Amino acid sequence: MSKLYLTLIQYDIVWENKQQNFEKLNQIIYNITEQTDLILLPEMFQTGFSMNSPALAESMDDKTIKWMHEKAKEKDCYIAGSFICSDEGNYYNRFIVISPQGDSKYYNKRHSFGLGKENENYTAGSERITFQIKGFKICPMVCYDLRFPVWSRNNVGYDILLYVANWPTRRSFAWKQLLIGRAIENQCFVAAVNRIGVDGNNIDHSGDSAVLNPDGSYIWQAKTNTQQVKKVELNLDYLAQFRNDFPFLKDADKFDMKF
Repeated sequence: MSKLYLTLIQYDIVWENKQQNFEKLNQIIYNITEQTDLILLPEMFQTGFSMNSPALAESMDDKTIKWMHEKAKEKDCYIAGSFICSDEGNYYNRFIVISPQGDSKYYNKRHSFGLGKENENYTAGSERITFQIKGFKICPMVCYDLRFPVWSRNNVGYDILLYVANWPTRRSFAWKQLLIGRAIENQCFVAAVNRIGVDGNNIDHSGDSAVLNPDGSYIWQAKTNTQQVKKVELNLDYLAQFRNDFPFLKDADKFDMKF
């Protein structure tokens, strides 16, 4: 029986202050005493959803990546989240996952949030990726990607759909419904971590982090407006049996995404 243990950290990100966020997370992660396979942090976990990319961006060998390497090694688990990355003259909202052995993979957010002028400050990604932990195939997405089902369409290429977000309270109803929809239509587990608190643009975030079964039911739903650290167990055998009992994916329309 293959099981994966996810630990989601829903917390209030200090606006554009990396050091304070590192200190806050150091304490939170230090207090995680049970073994876990993956620690999941929100979108732009050390700055908040800022458009101040020139001042806040880092390279792939700067302090944020080094900090993530330290935490992965310290807790002997994978750690993942997104940060503002500068790469070959472009700024990206980049999801990165780092293993305890120091290996890493990254995904650049595909859908830039035009309402918040993210499209004017960041370059959109063009490649969907997956990575594996303990036999689970995992597909990472970032916040606004949630609204676009074609991009996350599952051709049985993944078992878990991950979302890291700074999703505002005013659209929390959409957040909850879309997470359910993505789980049902892709017959996969969905794990989504969102921040809480008010950011530097006076936008409130209620959290509403969640983990869902492939039928859209909740495995866990976070308390709103509350810092929470939650370990959740996912079972690959359960997923395989569910897909065998309800083989809907094989009847899906066939198409290729072109850009």
